[in-house]
Amino acid sequence: MPQRFNSSISVLSRSVLLLLKNPTFIFLCLAGATEATLIAGMSTFGPKFLESQFSLSASEAATLFGYLVVPAGGGGTFLGGFLVNKFKLRCSGIIKLCLLCTVSSLLAIFIFFIHCPNMPMAGVTQMYNGSTLPGSQLNLTAVCNAECGCLQETYSPVCGSDDVMYYSPCHAGCRKVSENLRNGKKVYRECSCIEKTLLHGPGEAEAGKCTSPCAKRTLLLFFMFVVILFTFLSSIPALTATLRCVSDRQKSFALGIQWIVVRTLGGIPGPIAFGSMIDKSCLLWQDQCGEQGSCYVYQNSAMSRYTLVTGLVYKV
Repeated sequence: MPQRFNSSISVLSRSVLLLLKNPTFIFLCLAGATEATLIAGMSTFGPKFLESQFSLSASEAATLFGYLVVPAGGGGTFLGGFLVNKFKLRCSGIIKLCLLCTVSSLLAIFIFFIHCPNMPMAGVTQMYNGSTLPGSQLNLTAVCNAECGCLQETYSPVCGSDDVMYYSPCHAGCRKVSENLRNGKKVYRECSCIEKTLLHGPGEAEAGKCTSPCAKRTLLLFFMFVVILFTFLSSIPALTATLRCVSDRQKSFALGIQWIVVRTLGGIPGPIAFGSMIDKSCLLWQDQCGEQGSCYVYQNSAMSRYTLVTGLVYKV
C-alpha cells in the first residue's frame, strides 16, 4: 500500500511538472484567471453600478443587469463554440480568436470614461437650499427638519416635487402620508424642506429615488453588453485550446489544475478587488450603532473611474 501511494505521488508530480513546462497551458490558465476576476467582480457589483448610475432601485438594477448578462453571456458562449467548429480552428487559430476577443472587450471597456451625473440629494450632494456643501461635508440636518428628530439609521429615500432626493421622509420634513393609486407608492405631503414649484408652501415627495434623465444610458448599456459578450465569447475557445495543447492522458488533469488556478486567482479575489475600489467612491455610508455599514450613495464619476481602472488592470 505505501509503495502504491508513493507511485501515485510520483506520477502526480511528473504530471504537474509537464504542465508547468507547457507555456501555452500556463498562459491560458493566467488568462482564464483574469477573465474570471472580471466576471466575478462585475456579476457582483454590476447591478450596484447600474443602480447608482441610473438611480434605480436594487430590484430594477438587478433585473436590468440580468437582461444584459443572459443574452450576452449565453450568446457569447454559443458563438465562441460555433466559430471554432465553423472554421475548424487549430490551437494557434483559437488563441488568436481569444486574443481578438480580449482586445475587443478591452476597447469597449473604455466606455466607463463616461458616466451619468448624480441626482441631487439634500445634505449629501448639495445643501438643502441648493447650494454646494462646504468642504464636501455631509449635513442631513437643516432648519426645516431640525425639530423632527430624524434618525440617520433609517434610510428610506424619497423624491421631492423639486426633483431633489431626501434621505427619508423625516429628513424632508414631511408630516402626512397617503398612497398613489396609480403606482402604489407612498406619497408624503406637507414637507417643510420641499417648496412647491408653482405655489408657495410645503411640497410633497414620493417614496423611492428620483428618476435619472441620463442621456448616456443607452450608450452605457450597449457597450456593457459588448464587454460581456466578448468576455464570454472567448470562454469555449480557451477551453478547447487547453484540451488541444496537452496530451490526451493529461486532459482531465489539466482541466482540474486550470479550474483551481481560475477559481483561486480569479473567482475569489475578483469581488474583493472590485468592492474595495468601488467603495472608494462612496459618499454616504450606513451608520450601524457607530459602525460603518454598506454604502448608500456613490459618486458616479468616481465609481466609473475606479471601475475602468480595475478593468484595465486585469485586462492588460
